[in-house]
Amino acid sequence: MSRPRMATRDAYGKTLVELGRKNRDIVALDADLADSTRSGWFGKEFPDRFFDVGISEENLITVAAGLAASGKIPFASTFAVFATERAFNQIRQSVALCNLNVKIVASHGGITVGEDGASHHSIFDIALMRILPNMTVVVPADAVEAILATKAIAEYHGPVYMRTGRSAVPQIFAEDYSCDGRGFDFKLGRAVTLREGSDVAIVATGLMVSEALSAADILEAEGVKARVIDAHTVKPLDVEAIGKAAKECGAVVTAEEHTVLGGLGGAVSEALAGCAPVPIEMIGVQDVFTLSGSPGALLVEYGLTSGRIVEATKKAMVRRS
Repeated sequence: MSRPRMATRDAYGKTLVELGRKNRDIVALDADLADSTRSGWFGKEFPDRFFDVGISEENLITVAAGLAASGKIPFASTFAVFATERAFNQIRQSVALCNLNVKIVASHGGITVGEDGASHHSIFDIALMRILPNMTVVVPADAVEAILATKAIAEYHGPVYMRTGRSAVPQIFAEDYSCDGRGFDFKLGRAVTLREGSDVAIVATGLMVSEALSAADILEAEGVKARVIDAHTVKPLDVEAIGKAAKECGAVVTAEEHTVLGGLGGAVSEALAGCAPVPIEMIGVQDVFTLSGSPGALLVEYGLTSGRIVEATKKAMVRRS
C-alpha cells in the first residue's frame, strides 16, 4: 500500500503559522520566493510580522540578524542554493560568528528541484552550513518530522539551518511520530533508529530515509538485517548512536540528497574515524554538477535509490570481511 505524500516545505509553512499564533516574537522573512518556500502563508496571517526583502539574499540574512539581536525569533526563507551560496558571508559574519538566534529554513534543497537544473540544485548547502561554528543543521525525513523540527528549532536558542524540499515525499512517521509500531521523541542532535539490525547500518537523512527503509526491506528478503538510522540532525551529529551502530554492525552506508563531499557522509566518516573505524560507503551525488530533469529521473541518474543503497551495503559488508 502506498504511503501518503507531502512536501516538507508545506509542513514547515503550516507549522510556522501555528507557532506565530502562539508567539508574537516570531517573525518571518523571504527574498521574493514566499509562495514557493511557504513562508507566504505566515505573511498572509501576520502581515505586520512578515518582511519580503526582494531578490537580495544578503539583506535577508542581515535583516534577520538585526531582528534576532532585537529579541525577535526570525525565520528567514529562500531557496537553499541562494541562502547558502549567495549569502554565505552574511551567515558566517552576522549569524554564526555572533551566535544569533536566526532560523534559516531553506526550501528546494537537493536535486528534486527538478527541471530548474544545476543553477538551482542545492547539493552543497549541508557542507557549507555544517562547517560553521555554532550552526545546527537539520534535514527532516518527511512532513511529520518537518513539523516537529520546526517546533524544536523555534524553541532552541541559536543559529539553525533547516533544509526543506520542493517535491512531496512519502510519509514515514505517523502523526504521533511512530513508525512500524515504535514511538519516538524528536530531539535536535538525537538520531532515530527506525529499524534494528546487526549486519550493516544505513545512516540516512532527508528523503533518502525512505529509500533506506525500502533498501532494508530488500536486504531482509535476502537474509541481511540492516539497521536504519534517521540522522535528521546532521550537526550536531548523534555520534553515540552512529558509533554504536558501527561497532555492532561493522559496516556503514550513508545516504543523502547532497554531494558525497562534506555532507552527511563526511560527517559520519569524521565521527567514526575517531571512535569506530569501519568500512563506509556513501550514496549521494558524486563530484559533478547535475543535469536538468524530472525529480524521479534525477534520483535514478545520480544513484539516489534503494537499489543503489542495497549495492552499497553489500560492498561495505564485503570490505568488512
